[in-house]
Amino acid sequence: MDVQVCNVSKKFGEDRLMYGGVNLTAKSGDFICITGPSGCGKTTLLRMIAGFESPDDGSILIDGHPVEGPHGRAVMVFQEGALFPWLNVRSNIEYGLQMHSVPADKRAAKSEEMLQMMNLGGAGKKYLHELSTGMKQRVAIARALALDPSVLLMDEPFSALDYGTRITLMGEMYHIWARTGKTVLFVTHHLLEAVVLGSRIIQLSAQDGRITHDIPNTLPYPRDPHDDTVVDMVNNLLEDGQR
Repeated sequence: MDVQVCNVSKKFGEDRLMYGGVNLTAKSGDFICITGPSGCGKTTLLRMIAGFESPDDGSILIDGHPVEGPHGRAVMVFQEGALFPWLNVRSNIEYGLQMHSVPADKRAAKSEEMLQMMNLGGAGKKYLHELSTGMKQRVAIARALALDPSVLLMDEPFSALDYGTRITLMGEMYHIWARTGKTVLFVTHHLLEAVVLGSRIIQLSAQDGRITHDIPNTLPYPRDPHDDTVVDMVNNLLEDGQR
């Protein structure tokens, strides 16, 4: 599904303009990485697309239909996962399906599919305190994918991970995207994540959330984080951000 952000403005409090007429189009199957300094409104943009917040002006459309509140076309993966510690892994994955009254047998089949997709086989009966941070994020992604949204919104999902786990999950996220064809909007502070994963890289301004750069990423997939072409692009983005 296409996502259109049309001349969106958003205020923070009475005085501060977070966005001043932002326009962004994500075509079906895009993997758009959104970068920018802290406080520039990256997370707020995702929350508006998800329908958790409303723009003060402008509109947001998904496949031509206006976003006017929370909806099932886009599902958000949060930085901290937002999982339920009193539920085991399988029940966490099935939670959204249960809220949508999906029958138990279909929930079980879907959660098993997600466990395998996210390399969580054998972890279905475990509780969160038994999992590493990386495994918890796998569960959060599995729960989102179980709902089969057209648009996946990811808010710095790898920021709390160590370098090795982050590299592993970046590779897994690429394969999930390639397999499912989801439209992904992925907020990150790490330019390496943006270069390895993004088909486009959006950079937001610290002043008013405007888009300062919209960069097509034409490096061939899959991308090795240690490849010279990847490292060069990261360095170029860093230099551009300092100008």
